[in-house]
Order: sequence, then structure tokens, then C-alpha cells
Amino acid sequence: MTGRYDGVDILADHSVLLAVPAFLPAFLIAGVVIVVAVRDRRRGDDEDQPPDPGTDPDTEKEN
Repeated sequence: MTGRYDGVDILADHSVLLAVPAFLPAFLIAGVVIVVAVRDRRRGDDEDQPPDPGTDPDTEKEN
């Protein structure tokens, strides 16, 4: 195969091995985002609780 081109060295080439370094950081970041989102969904909403009347500034104290 290399007999037609003198002085040409063909190196091993595999497109998947060349693409892994490019896509690996993207997959890692996506994985971290998914883990954080799943943990947040399992924890539930903290803001749906009724406000504490002792800390609510709009609540007037009755004498």
C-alpha cells in the first residue's frame, strides 16, 4: 500500500480514538449536570413551605 508513495509513513489512524479526547470533557460535564439535577429533584422543593410568621416582615404584630 505504501509502495506507491516513497518516503510516506502511514500512521495508525482510528477516528474513535481521535474523537475521544474531544468529546470526553463534554460527556463529563453533562454527567455532572445530570447528577446535580437528579439530586435536586429527589430533594424536593424547599420554597413551597408556608412562611414563618415570626420572620415575615409583612406580618403585623397584634397587641
